[in-house]
Amino acid sequence: MAFLEDLRAAQEGVLSLGFWALQVYRLGHLRYRFQSRLVRYPLGALHLVLAKLAEMFCGVTIGVSAQIGRRLVIEHSGAIVVHGKAVIGDDCIIRQGVTIGNQRMDRPLEAPHIGNRVNIGAGAKILGAIRIGDDVDIGANAVVLTDVPAGALAVGVPARIILRGKHDAAL
Repeated sequence: MAFLEDLRAAQEGVLSLGFWALQVYRLGHLRYRFQSRLVRYPLGALHLVLAKLAEMFCGVTIGVSAQIGRRLVIEHSGAIVVHGKAVIGDDCIIRQGVTIGNQRMDRPLEAPHIGNRVNIGAGAKILGAIRIGDDVDIGANAVVLTDVPAGALAVGVPARIILRGKHDAAL
């Protein structure tokens, strides 16, 4: 079902490189559902080859242990990196040049948790063990190093958080 949902969400359909990179991730992540090494190892080997091809041809690197929700749209592929410990919610959009990863080399397992319906602009960097709330817009080339509450806008280097809309009253 995820395949069809992802396909409907991808604006370019089967021609979208981001769609295929996401499917490679989903295939690799599928192996976590199986206990048997007879299933996990072949899936892991296949994923390793396909993931390298996705990096070369699509310009997208997604860590296999990342948790990605439904209907992620990788609108423009190229230079996209998603950390293996990152969490991305449902109905998010990622554009070219985005990095979702750790901030410090001495804390390699810290990665962002991104809520639902988050719109990430081209070139944005979301780094460290931070939380991005639901319905957040992250501007192009923003460098987000702190938590962003739901409904906010994050712009600039380092990102400045702008509260807006109905979510202001909840804060």
